[in-house]
Amino acid sequence: MADDCGRHDDKQQLAKRVAVAIFGFLIVFAIVVFLVWAILHPTQPHFILQDVTIYAFNLTAPNYLTSNMQITLVSRNPNERIGIYYYKLDVLASYRNQQITLPTLIPRTYQGHQDVTVWSPLLYGNAVPVAPFLEVGLNHDMNAGMVLFNVKAFGQLKWKVGTWISGRYQININCPVYISFTGPTKAIQVGVAMKYQLVQSCSVDISLLN
Repeated sequence: MADDCGRHDDKQQLAKRVAVAIFGFLIVFAIVVFLVWAILHPTQPHFILQDVTIYAFNLTAPNYLTSNMQITLVSRNPNERIGIYYYKLDVLASYRNQQITLPTLIPRTYQGHQDVTVWSPLLYGNAVPVAPFLEVGLNHDMNAGMVLFNVKAFGQLKWKVGTWISGRYQININCPVYISFTGPTKAIQVGVAMKYQLVQSCSVDISLLN
C-alpha cells in the first residue's frame, strides 16, 4: 500500500513538473514574440490613387446619380522584414460621405517585404438615389466645373514576421479625387471614357480588431 501511494505521489509530481515546464515555455515564447514584434513594429502601407477612368458621371431627375469608373490603386509595403496579408478589401466611391457606387471586392493578396501591389477595380453606381441637399451641392460643383469625391477602401489585414502571423487588423483607406469637367484638364480620352492621371496620396488608418 505504501509503495502504491509513493508511486502515485511520484506521478503527481511528474505531472506538476510537466505542467510547469509547458507553462514556462509558453511564457518565454510569448515574451520572445512580443520582443520581436516590438523590435519589428510594422510601418503601415502607403497607398496612392494612380488614376481614375470615368465612364459615366451624371445626374438625372429627380435625384439619381450614375457614376461608373475604373481606378488604379497602388499599395507599397515599406517594411523590410514584415509581410502583409490583405483580407476582404472592399473599394467604393463616395460623395460628401454618401456612398455612390457598390463596393467592389479585391481578391485576397499577400504583399511581401517592400513589394508594390497594383489593383484596378471597376466601380459601378447606376441611378443611385442621393439626398436632395447633396443633389444641390453636386449640381453646383458640376456647374463650377470641379467635383471632389472620395475613393475609399476598407477591410482587414494580418502582419507576417517569418512564420508568425498576427491577429486581424482593420484598415481604412481614403483617397480624395478632384475631377475637372470644364476647361483644360489632365484627362486623356479613352474611347467614350476620360482618364485622369492623379498620383494622389491616400490616408491610411489601421487598428487592432477586438
